[in-house]
Amino acid sequence: MIDCLRSKVDDDYPRALRDQGVRLRRKEMLELPHILPVAAYAERLHLRGLGEVLQFDPLDGGVNARVLFLLEKTGPMTADGGTFNGGSGFISRNNDDPTAAATIAFMQTAGIARELTVLWNVIPWWNGTIKIATAELREGIECVKELISLLPKLSAVVMVGKKAGRAKPFPESTGLALFTSDRPSPLVKAKYPERWNAIPVEWAKAGKHISERERHIA
Repeated sequence: MIDCLRSKVDDDYPRALRDQGVRLRRKEMLELPHILPVAAYAERLHLRGLGEVLQFDPLDGGVNARVLFLLEKTGPMTADGGTFNGGSGFISRNNDDPTAAATIAFMQTAGIARELTVLWNVIPWWNGTIKIATAELREGIECVKELISLLPKLSAVVMVGKKAGRAKPFPESTGLALFTSDRPSPLVKAKYPERWNAIPVEWAKAGKHISERERHIA
């Protein structure tokens, strides 16, 4: 338990998962009570043979999450055993890439505590291509349905990116508050600065929603 607490303090910084020691400590945390149910869900998906399924980050909220940030598709640079070896194997804001680093900054700007969030992809597996086929999208939406059933405290979903938005009809049907934003990627920053600057503003709306809901429940 001491090691886990130390990991939360020492290992939460941009690009931390480039360090093998950090990755190993993160994997050891997958059996903690708040993350174990969703970690088991990710393992079940992996066993379906759809592709390489990344794990949830134990530093996030797991089953205690109030807001789900739903990104697009797992990429080759984060897949642990995919095309590019050395990826973290986690869907995480601590991954070794600029999009993940920007996610940390935007979460801080939006004022959303990490333990209230969970990050996932509409297509949570890497299968050798960044393209999303229609059948694959249908499969991904079914997986999202299963995930949401495991998050009893969830009250909001943020669709991050145009491709993630293709799964919008299902979250809309759940009664959860729904928000949308661009991806915090270098491409968006370079080509669409106004849209880039709007990302933390949109995320802050989700943060305000869950804060108001928590006050109402209390």
